[in-house]
Amino acid sequence: MKQIYLDNQSNTRLDKRVFDVMKPFFLEYYGNPQSIYSLGCASKDALEIARKQVADYIHADAGEIIFTSCGTESNNLAVKGICEALKSKGNHIVVSDIEHFSVLNAVKKLQKDGFEVTYISVDEKGNVSEAELLKALLKNTVLVSIQHSNTEVGTIQDIKKLVSAVKNSKVNDFVVFHTDAVSSGGMIPIDVKDLGVDSLTLSSSVMYGPKGAAALYLKKGIRIVPQMDGGVQEYSKRTGTENIPAIAGFGKACEIAKEETAANNRKIKELRDKLIEELPKRIEYIYLNGALENRLVGNVNFSIEFVEGEALFLLLDAKGIMSASGSACANKNLKMSHVLDAMKVDVAVGQGSILFTLSKYNTEEEINYVLEEFPKIVKRLREMSPLYSYFIQTGKRKPAGPGTDFDDHNHCHCDIE
Repeated sequence: MKQIYLDNQSNTRLDKRVFDVMKPFFLEYYGNPQSIYSLGCASKDALEIARKQVADYIHADAGEIIFTSCGTESNNLAVKGICEALKSKGNHIVVSDIEHFSVLNAVKKLQKDGFEVTYISVDEKGNVSEAELLKALLKNTVLVSIQHSNTEVGTIQDIKKLVSAVKNSKVNDFVVFHTDAVSSGGMIPIDVKDLGVDSLTLSSSVMYGPKGAAALYLKKGIRIVPQMDGGVQEYSKRTGTENIPAIAGFGKACEIAKEETAANNRKIKELRDKLIEELPKRIEYIYLNGALENRLVGNVNFSIEFVEGEALFLLLDAKGIMSASGSACANKNLKMSHVLDAMKVDVAVGQGSILFTLSKYNTEEEINYVLEEFPKIVKRLREMSPLYSYFIQTGKRKPAGPGTDFDDHNHCHCDIE
């Protein structure tokens, strides 16, 4: 059976050049970078080379890069660490409704500790309003955290404009602007000086690098409280023995991305646009989520009416097509994706969402296979759907819900052949 990987927003295939850089640090140069003997010095050199590579990729200084284990840790360190460092000045945080859970749950934790949070809504394309952001700022605001780009619907925020608005508002002289740029890594050129951000999260695993390495950019002069107690690693801001093989690979991935992103994006965009243009021609009642402009080049997110996202996901996998779903069942809860909910997507439609995310390794042959198989899967599921049958017979959409004849959760499971 074919294997077509279209879940690159969660993890990308490792570039072989990255793997080649990592190998010696497993078997030959395995010393602790804090040790001063030769093996330790080799690891320390690799650590600082990677720090410079990551810094160069985002146009930062090497001393402004803190290595962590993943994007979630970087976001937690930024949100909690910055707020705790500034709690004597204020206790108010501003975030958008569509942030990653590592930001949203971090601010929920801070709320329990006495911080106040304002959540900014987004429009139907997932864009944050500058006017609403300014309205949310208070004299005691210490942190604003707005995503650089959204993992699920691909919307790219105008962070430079939003940062400028916050800084020029003169609400106070200590508010810090953080952006989660995990989804942008390897997809969009990032220049922290041009953006004007004080803090930025980047992760290796979605830019053809290894899992286990990420970074937090922290502008010189910005205070932060470490979230782990330990030694002196990472300027005493993130203690614990550094994962040198993963960090070395992360550095190489950044070096490659700096040189090759533009060429990769031209190819990826052609494949993405083919899916976006062709699927609505082959499937009725299908809706693109997110903006067509200012969208991540590898992101394709559709809601398909009269089907369940879980069933789409499972039947695609049975055909060797690996994707992601924002449906209630696939997320093991009873809610639609919080991103689609914030964009005011109709629940009955949003639960039939499917997300394809492409990489430099995908081919036109693979996309053609998806275009051939996906409409067949939708057709099969609609043939089993009482909602679709009702619509065909009456021309009316009847809402599903617990206790009704059209409760979707009574028919979202199907046998996979």
